[in-house]
Amino acid sequence: MQARSTARLAALLDAAAAVVAEIGYERLTTAMVADGAGASIGTVYRYFPDRIAVLQSLAARNEERVTERVLDVIAAEGYDDWLAALSAAFDVLVEHFRTEPGFASLRLGDVLDLRPAEGSPRNSVMAGAIFDALAARFELPGDDESRYGFEVAIEAVDALVARAFARDPDGDPDRLAAARDAAAAIIGTYLPLPKR
Repeated sequence: MQARSTARLAALLDAAAAVVAEIGYERLTTAMVADGAGASIGTVYRYFPDRIAVLQSLAARNEERVTERVLDVIAAEGYDDWLAALSAAFDVLVEHFRTEPGFASLRLGDVLDLRPAEGSPRNSVMAGAIFDALAARFELPGDDESRYGFEVAIEAVDALVARAFARDPDGDPDRLAAARDAAAAIIGTYLPLPKR
């Protein structure tokens, strides 16, 4: 029973992701989710009270998936320093934009206008998880200033990468290169960059 429920929830979120990829999160309706999943509208409401809850759940799934992959990459052998590991994590983010339906529009859900704001911005949470993984593996200083600089860099990367995918499904290569350079430049004002 639980496996069936999990599969049904995944199907609803997959349907929502497909709608978001096609027309954006702003126009998504619960009826579109039901139709895309081949389910009744009652099934959608059994899992979600409204369209915002659908979007929040999809954003949470996106966050979980991309964070897990990024942390796996950071933990993988083969990186001489934290900047090389961060560069590989950037590649994971770009790949998510290219391959995960709806990710380019919704990402971690920070784009949703929720009033009052609920909790920490998801970009901040993800930046903290990445920073902690890099700091643990490469013995980076964990002071508040370094952490703040890293968070600012992740916010800048998110904005630039989102812009790179705004009109190009593969990502404008010049904007992606600018995002990578911006991350290093911002972080470099707060942490010493590895010698290359």
